[in-house]
Amino acid sequence: MSPPPRFARVVLVTPDGAPVGALPALPVPTPWWQDVAPVIAAVREAHGVEVIVLRVLEIAPNPKSVKVTYLAEVSEPVAAAEPWDGELDDQPLRNSYAKLGGPSADLAWANTILAEKGLTPAGPPRQVRTWNLSSLWAIPVQGQTVWLKAIPPFFAHEAPLIEALAGEAVPTLLGHGDGRFLMAELPGADLFEAETDQLFAMVDLLVGIQAKWIGREAELFACGLPDWRGPALTAAITEVFERTAPELSTKNRGALTAFIADLPRRFADLAACGLPDTLVHGDFHPGNLRGDGEHLALMDWGDSGVGHPLLDSSAFLDRVPAEALEAVRAVWLAHWREAVPGSDPARALTLLAPIAAARQAVIYRGFLDNIEPAEHPYHAADPVDWLSRTAALVRAEPRGDSPR
Repeated sequence: MSPPPRFARVVLVTPDGAPVGALPALPVPTPWWQDVAPVIAAVREAHGVEVIVLRVLEIAPNPKSVKVTYLAEVSEPVAAAEPWDGELDDQPLRNSYAKLGGPSADLAWANTILAEKGLTPAGPPRQVRTWNLSSLWAIPVQGQTVWLKAIPPFFAHEAPLIEALAGEAVPTLLGHGDGRFLMAELPGADLFEAETDQLFAMVDLLVGIQAKWIGREAELFACGLPDWRGPALTAAITEVFERTAPELSTKNRGALTAFIADLPRRFADLAACGLPDTLVHGDFHPGNLRGDGEHLALMDWGDSGVGHPLLDSSAFLDRVPAEALEAVRAVWLAHWREAVPGSDPARALTLLAPIAAARQAVIYRGFLDNIEPAEHPYHAADPVDWLSRTAALVRAEPRGDSPR
């Protein structure tokens, strides 16, 4: 089901915080709230001014559309601006790139790195995305477009991990520090609509990386990755369930209570399948890979952690076309049987299905705990949705596939 269309209202301030006013809501061609490039283009086309989007102020959905109010910096008068009587508050969880002057500071840092690398900007930077999980800018330089990414503190491990993965099919870092990193251009396009052969190559790439990191958990934890191994993930799932239980149906609460009580046994059965813990990408799906037919690279490592390698399978397989699902699954399992002779990845995949769904609830609860209230609508429904999905998976397990 496609998201409803988006209308963007933009509240304007000067870089020093002086209010300018608000622009009437404009239709935006894409529905994704964090996708700010088309918002900036719509304002430019309608009013002839350049703005830098800082953050969301309000999200007002209705069944037919969503009106998103953004705060943006502008450096010149805007004749069409209407009076705005709202208030701008301070929030302790606000990301630096969502504050006045934050994007300018990020771009100044990037220009310093480019100068150190002997690269000169070949055009104005383009703001692509901003929300509670990242800020992304495209900066043209000679012969390529480099990418500036700013991240919240809970993703601080992303750049150190990419640096540790140097030489693999991952982005090349030009520099990182202070919650920012600069990446060289990756050729090609994001592969949301990947062909089946590309899906096989994606699985090859991931399993190849994961197999190399078996037995190297200490190095991953040194990068700051979270712990998703049995005991830690059991505790996290339990906490999220207890906090979310009042929002769940009685039927789902019952299924999840039994599931959580049996998690130690399930993890023991999972360990008996023979696949060791290693690096987990955490958000492995075709859209997080980029390629051009010759090159393929895995991006967006902010959700990464240390745990069972097949935790990455559920989100990916959910996006595989039905006609290719069994073939992709078979290739994935064959890779792990080859990487760890004597292992039983098929059994592990069955046991992991509800654990992987519950881990998603943990991730989204963590986001909500670490972002400012105005941006809660991005993730507010996710813990309940993923725990409800976990309960459905538990109820659907054939008796022979349960760990009891």
